[in-house]
Amino acid sequence: MPVVPKTGPDNVGLVMHAVGQGTPVLVDGRDTVPARDDIPAGHKIALRQIAQGEAVRKYGATIGVARNDIASGEHVHVHNMGLPERQPEAVRPTASTSSWSPPVPPTRDHFLGYRRPDGRAGTRNYIAVLPTVNCAATVARLIAQAANAALSGVPGLDGVIALSHDLGCGLAEGTTGDEILRRTLRGYASHRNLAGVVLVSLGCEVNQPEHILDVPSADVEQLGIQELGGTVATVNEGLRRVSAIADRVSQLRREPVPLSDLVLGLQCGGSDAYSGLTANPTLGVAADLVVAAGGRVILGETPEIYGAEHLLTSRAASPVAARIDELIQWWREYAQRNGASLDDNPSTGNRAGGITTIWEKSLGAVLKAGTSPLNSVVRYAEAVTGPGLTFMDTPGYDPVSATGMVAGGANLLAFTTGRGSLFGSRPVPCVKISTTTELFDRMPGDIDFDAGPALTHEEHVRHGTRLFELLVDTASGLSSKSEALGFGTEEIVPWRIGAVL
Repeated sequence: MPVVPKTGPDNVGLVMHAVGQGTPVLVDGRDTVPARDDIPAGHKIALRQIAQGEAVRKYGATIGVARNDIASGEHVHVHNMGLPERQPEAVRPTASTSSWSPPVPPTRDHFLGYRRPDGRAGTRNYIAVLPTVNCAATVARLIAQAANAALSGVPGLDGVIALSHDLGCGLAEGTTGDEILRRTLRGYASHRNLAGVVLVSLGCEVNQPEHILDVPSADVEQLGIQELGGTVATVNEGLRRVSAIADRVSQLRREPVPLSDLVLGLQCGGSDAYSGLTANPTLGVAADLVVAAGGRVILGETPEIYGAEHLLTSRAASPVAARIDELIQWWREYAQRNGASLDDNPSTGNRAGGITTIWEKSLGAVLKAGTSPLNSVVRYAEAVTGPGLTFMDTPGYDPVSATGMVAGGANLLAFTTGRGSLFGSRPVPCVKISTTTELFDRMPGDIDFDAGPALTHEEHVRHGTRLFELLVDTASGLSSKSEALGFGTEEIVPWRIGAVL
């Protein structure tokens, strides 16, 4: 008999396996509800009658309202459920962070990393070719291709990568969009996973090298295509500069580094209804262990905390909580100005996987951040310097969000997925976590960790501890599936905001 897990006063449950019309569904091992419709796996079934306008509850929280009367046993989804016109005022519990402790003690206290001259530690050793503008992107790619062919086998070198993007001109100087781009590229140019950087400019762009490097840096080589005489001359000079950096890289070795030097970015993409039941709470346990070991954790994707922001503000001091409220209000106005709604965030795949509203998606998404206090809020691509959990203001679109986290200093990413997102983030390794064993078995070349069996708190803790150890192993050099496949250089996508002129 199909089984539905239920939380407290929930009036809907998640069908773990597809059921046909008339099938009795077992709820919490006690009651049965006959299905009135064919209901796909991961979708919601009404556990009792729900009146039109009544709150629909899952995870012990409101995820929407009934558009019309819903009978017990009906399929509950976009056809009969939505968001109210106005969000109810959330009751914010008093923050109490002094007594926090992780669910279990961390099992590791260090990883094997590369210590940089400024004291920071990297999880990888890449050389990056970073264009200031899209007009230099092809030249950057040609330099990286030539260097990888020439330098194959250099000890300790993970590769030479071109961090191309499609911006750098057409944005008015001094605007928000221009500053976001500069802050993002600064973060990449100084990233701890890069042993060296070659900055390539065209020469006439808005985004000049000095806008990325506030002061000339001895660690960053600079090339100008127009100054050097064109593509061929720049590629040849770029190869020479990269080769000189590689000679230094070959002397570097991994060494034990405290986990306080680990900066973990949290992502979810291609979410489904199992995300909030398995993978996200499992990652939340791993995130708590990173914090308990002294590391830093970054949660982002501001549109995907909408409707669940109280779960974060209740763990934050008043100024930090107020900043979260400000961000949510900005995003609501931003979406409205552009003819959209935050409830447009769940994608076609999210909804096919059983997620109906952004509130439902958000209640599952925030579980990635575990239970530790929320210590700070930073802007997109701003450096994350404080210990513990930080919230970064990013869009929900995975490549843009991850780009901001990497620019902010993340040297490891963890990415949960229910539908099977393909993503990489060089120079930062990305560990992919499936919400179901079925997905793990179907995409074995892309998924690193199966969280499908973790359906209870005890299993979240057990699997979360295993995931924590995998994250530490990956930080220490174990290749993630996306790295082995070569993902990561096409996925740098700075947040584009403002007029392109």
